[in-house]
Amino acid sequence: MKIAFVGKGGSGKTTLSSLFIRHLAGTGAPVVAIDADINQHLGAALGLDEATAAGLPALGEHLPLVKDHLRGTNPRIASTETMIKTTPPGEGSRLLRVREDNPVYDACARLVELDGGAVRLMVTGPFTEADLGVACYHSKTGAVELCLNHLVDGPDEYVVVDMTAGSDSFASGMFTRFDVTFLVAEPTRKGVSVYRQYKEYARDFGITLKVVGNKVQGPDDLDFLREQVGDDLLTTVGHSDWVRAMEKGRPPRFGLLEDANRRALRALHTAADATYGLRDWDRYTQQMIHFHLKNARSWGNERTGADLAAQVDPGFVLGEGVVAPA
Repeated sequence: MKIAFVGKGGSGKTTLSSLFIRHLAGTGAPVVAIDADINQHLGAALGLDEATAAGLPALGEHLPLVKDHLRGTNPRIASTETMIKTTPPGEGSRLLRVREDNPVYDACARLVELDGGAVRLMVTGPFTEADLGVACYHSKTGAVELCLNHLVDGPDEYVVVDMTAGSDSFASGMFTRFDVTFLVAEPTRKGVSVYRQYKEYARDFGITLKVVGNKVQGPDDLDFLREQVGDDLLTTVGHSDWVRAMEKGRPPRFGLLEDANRRALRALHTAADATYGLRDWDRYTQQMIHFHLKNARSWGNERTGADLAAQVDPGFVLGEGVVAPA
């Protein structure tokens, strides 16, 4: 399953996504973790020291390699220079799978050992000095979107993405790439404001949205969230001494996480697994094409000098049964 964590800045989405990744790893499930937030805190939340986290290879810096691998022998893509973040796969494209080894993982992913397991971690990369004042951070997340467009995952396989803060995810079509989106909300008016934006924006795209209440301290906080988000409230997380120790760089064994918070993570796991039976690969593919054509018209055709609508393979539907070239 492909899972996104979103929320306003400071809501705790990176902390919650890292806890969920640890939980999944502890079950032995294969996990690809992706930090698509330009602030790049997921590595540290998974226990990496600052130097190691800062030294992770950035997806954006390996974009030519990513494009070359994914292009494969697709005859509709004249060159990697004509591939943009929304370029969809077609006959001849190479696909990414969670359990495989491939050049993209070799160059851009690093194995992170966790209690009871390990996960592949990929990061967009932070702003560099050269980006300041001239670059939009959405260009950094383009490599993530391109990878998700070409990724096929099956049951009991997980891709967990820590997204950009607020409603910025809607600056591209990446918000439609997930089986479920967990929105982390504090029990405050500001905390639920992003939920209302997400709910409105996602309404027409069949997005499965579940709210995780964070920093919930008592019945009043719980009642507030229930009043504001209704049945979308999946579970809540309260104070955690384990998380506080982790933030100090001294996390105890993950099995010592508080029982209430472990139950919350199991609720997330159950909710994610339940979306597998709801998958509609045809709709997923059509949404991919919708945003590709939109980007092609607005800037892609002009930038590449090509008619990017021609990249769409009308007979291709992404799915688990698709066999890609070696």
